[in-house]
Parts: sequence; C-alpha cells; structure tokens
Amino acid sequence: MLDHIITGVRWLLAVTRAASALFLITSVGINFVNIIGRYFFSVSIPWAEEIMLFLMVGCVFTGCCAVAWEGRQIRMDVVVAILPARLRDLIEILSELVMIAAAAAVTVFAWPVVTQLAAFDQRSQAANFPLYIPQAMVPIGYCLMGLLVAIRLLMRSRRGSQNRAEPVH
Repeated sequence: MLDHIITGVRWLLAVTRAASALFLITSVGINFVNIIGRYFFSVSIPWAEEIMLFLMVGCVFTGCCAVAWEGRQIRMDVVVAILPARLRDLIEILSELVMIAAAAAVTVFAWPVVTQLAAFDQRSQAANFPLYIPQAMVPIGYCLMGLLVAIRLLMRSRRGSQNRAEPVH
C-alpha cells in the first residue's frame, strides 16, 4: 500500500514540476519576444505582462508541491533547532498540522471565489483571459500541498511505529 502511495506522490511531483517548469519557460519566452518586439520593432505585446503574471502564479503554486513534500518551506526554526530532540519533533509535527489546516482553510475559502469567477465569466482586461484559471491555481496548489504534507506526516508516523516495533540488539 505504501509503495502505491509513494508511486502516486512521485507521479504527482513529476507532473507539478513539469507544469511549473512549463509555466516559467513560457513566461520567459513571452518576455523575450516582448523585449525583442519593443526594442527592435517598436511594437509590444499588450497582453504580455498580464499573462506573464498569471504564468508566474501557476509556476509558484505548482512548484510549492515539491517544496512541501521535501519540507523545505521557509520556516523560522532557529529556536526549534536548539531544542531537545523530542520537543523538536513535537513542534515539527505541530507545524505540519498547522500547515495542513492552513492549506485546507485556503482551499475551502478560495474555491467559491474561483467558481464565481467562472460563473460570471470574469476575464482579464488586456488579454481577455478567463480569471478563474489563474485564480484556481491558488486552491489547487494549497490543496496538493496540504495533501503531500499529510502523506509525509503519515509516512513519518508509520516509520516511527515500525522503528519502535523492531527489537533493539
């Protein structure tokens, strides 16, 4: 069972990393074309800045999945690092639970906004792009991040219980 979960996580991370890379490369490409057009042909792409912003939102909220899985998010852990191991583990678990709760809250509260944007067919000004697409990246990214942290936390607890069950020689 654990092998299937790990396989699923690896697949999800591969997809989110590829999506993040694609968003970033596309943004850089649009920026490059816009710079060439502006400085060599005196013509700029009117929608470029807006679409690049949407692509960066997609890049961040798909890229955060890998960061959450690896536990490499920004943390203020200077004090935690000097604590005894048991207390440090407890605080790290509490931190993971707070992260899962925050991800769930953002997902729950952001999703109605996304559905309303889609229902009202709200579009961006310059590119006439549907706003629900970049806005959906926020709850989707947070939902996946919370899921991955929860899986990592469950795997940590399984490893801990297996280590306690093994006899010490």
